[in-house]
Amino acid sequence: MRRLLRTLAASAFACLLLPLSAAPSSATTASVQASPIDLTSGLYTDPYSGPAAWAAANPGDGRAAAIRDNIASRPMARWFGAWSGDIGAAVGSYVGAADAVDKLPVLIAYNIPGRDACGGHSGGGAGTPAAYQSWISAFASAIGSRRALVVIEPDSLGDFSCLSQAQIAERNGMLRGALAQFRDRAPNTWTYLDAGNPAWIGAATMAQHLDGAGARDAHGFSLNISNYFTTGENTAYGNAISSALSSSYGYTKPYVVDTSRNGNGSNGEWCNPGGRRIGTAGQTGGGGGAEMLLWLKTPGESDGNCGVGGGSAAGQFLPEVAYKMIYGY
Repeated sequence: MRRLLRTLAASAFACLLLPLSAAPSSATTASVQASPIDLTSGLYTDPYSGPAAWAAANPGDGRAAAIRDNIASRPMARWFGAWSGDIGAAVGSYVGAADAVDKLPVLIAYNIPGRDACGGHSGGGAGTPAAYQSWISAFASAIGSRRALVVIEPDSLGDFSCLSQAQIAERNGMLRGALAQFRDRAPNTWTYLDAGNPAWIGAATMAQHLDGAGARDAHGFSLNISNYFTTGENTAYGNAISSALSSSYGYTKPYVVDTSRNGNGSNGEWCNPGGRRIGTAGQTGGGGGAEMLLWLKTPGESDGNCGVGGGSAAGQFLPEVAYKMIYGY
């Protein structure tokens, strides 16, 4: 009922925007789309996230309550890759669970061939461009007409220094193809290409990378995934990218910032640095130019076998790291 009322309200508001002399033809109303934010009642909190599962399985652990209350209870993205198994079933189940409670899920597609080419800790991905096309098509189809936010392939546009020109062209083709799949198969999904972080690639160069990957067909771009730079540093960078897109390519795009681990800012390290802290919880209103602030990386999940996560695998939940991140030590 709430979704129906919001849909009716959005339609009524769209009609109010039309000139009084204009009849609301089917062509006009079809071009007016309410946002997935407006048609849901907030961001989805995954009850089966890594920290939620750990807290539920370890109720007697002295860290469990803090992890449950400060991390597991927050809306976060879920990452999908080869580990997800049948991608259509995995995505469909997750989006369906969010839809059932009228919430907006955030998903991350992380399966492009040659993934994490520079960092290496999260290497892998689909075996071929054809395999990736099939995988991302099934991903988009599983969302269908339901509402969602999808970040497409973190690191993919920051890794160019580790790729040949032929590999860059191939990757751009895969990213453009992915955007087309969501455009055609998931019309109520907002897609974001990942644009790295403020210390990685200059704004003008990143704007060039975004345009080459088909950013015109994306809703926007994402910043700071799995990194630690402050929200202010990211909004300055995002605004500079948007300005470069405008001056060089004639369009702008909104952006979102990953605030999951930026409460203490960056110490210059990217792989499991100590002394970091959780940041502003996910919210559909941004600030300083950002469209949204989101938890895209799960606090406490390892970046790989490095730093305070030594001996762990990328994506593994580390309760001690999560606990210390709550308090910033």
